[in-house]
Amino acid sequence: MVKYNCLNKISPVGLANFTDQYEQTEEMGNAEAVLVRSAAMHDMEFGDNLVAIARAGAGVNNIPLDKCAEQGIVVFNTPGANANGVKELFINGLMMAARDIKGGMEWVEANKGDENINKTMEKAKSKFAGTEIQGKKLGVIGLGAIGVLVANAGKSLGMEVYGCDPFLSIDHAWELSHDIKHVNTREEIFRECDYITVHVPALPDTKGMINKESIAMMKDGVVILNYARDILVNDDDMKEALESGKVKKYVTDFPNAKTANMAGVIATPHLGASTAESEDNCAVMAVKEIMDYMEQGTIKNSVNYPACDAGVCTSQSRITVNHKNIPNMISQLTGVFSAEGINIENMINKSRGDYAYSVFDIEADASEEIVAALTAIEGVLRVRVVK
Repeated sequence: MVKYNCLNKISPVGLANFTDQYEQTEEMGNAEAVLVRSAAMHDMEFGDNLVAIARAGAGVNNIPLDKCAEQGIVVFNTPGANANGVKELFINGLMMAARDIKGGMEWVEANKGDENINKTMEKAKSKFAGTEIQGKKLGVIGLGAIGVLVANAGKSLGMEVYGCDPFLSIDHAWELSHDIKHVNTREEIFRECDYITVHVPALPDTKGMINKESIAMMKDGVVILNYARDILVNDDDMKEALESGKVKKYVTDFPNAKTANMAGVIATPHLGASTAESEDNCAVMAVKEIMDYMEQGTIKNSVNYPACDAGVCTSQSRITVNHKNIPNMISQLTGVFSAEGINIENMINKSRGDYAYSVFDIEADASEEIVAALTAIEGVLRVRVVK
């Protein structure tokens, strides 16, 4: 029986995918797997039996990835599961930036006691006039699961869409409308587009990418939308650009003490994935990732270990090893089996940065002696008998 713990409320639609071989526990210390949404885990201590953490969402800033990797704990996320919800919120932000819908609604609220509001509004509405988005240029930086949907939506709304992603995957390229103009650099988007939206992770190359220098390249009156990460935008530089009129509107799903008090900001309280469908989709994906890892040793959508799929084990036993990505490791691991006269029927080794993952299908029982010998090798972080 595999015990799992939910640090946050996880959609029952997702949890229903667990078979009767899984049991929920309220004690994290007893769990082999953890499902989490926003709970902060950096100060938590992890028990020796914890082998997997699945984040029901894309961002993993609340999870200590290096600490987990060092303890042989594989951390998963659910990229793309909430993509449609974020795309639809982007469309809302796009419309609110082009048309002063918020100002108009506030006027109605302030004048709802006017018995002649149906007449007075005809004089007042000119203050809330906006522009149409059809024919405008939309620049999409980051063409992952969300960025592709956003780019295609912009095209469907009649916009001229530019996309930039040096790491565009083959799968996402197939999903991208052929009418999207793919450019090589962000600078091309900065210079050309009326609306610019960012859909990239927080990396050294992307943190603060919207700053005084990049804004200076943009058109006067540009609209910037951020449904990815707050730290992609330099708040002080954005404030200056809004005050000067260089940036017409800044639309963000990540308000903070600065941006929440800036004129020209349209902010929502991190609603991108806050739909019933997104929560269900994320939970379903997270549960399946845990089950695949626990039952077959398969790693898919991990953020701290390499992807690895050895398929269904047809051998007598399967052993997985989380280890440091260092020389001579594989020969030491296989040496344990050869010393016992055990044939390896199938073997996979994958690496990612400082860490690696190996799967061994063998023609014998995975004895305690074999597990102990593998564990004793310097650089081995965790050994697990899957079958």
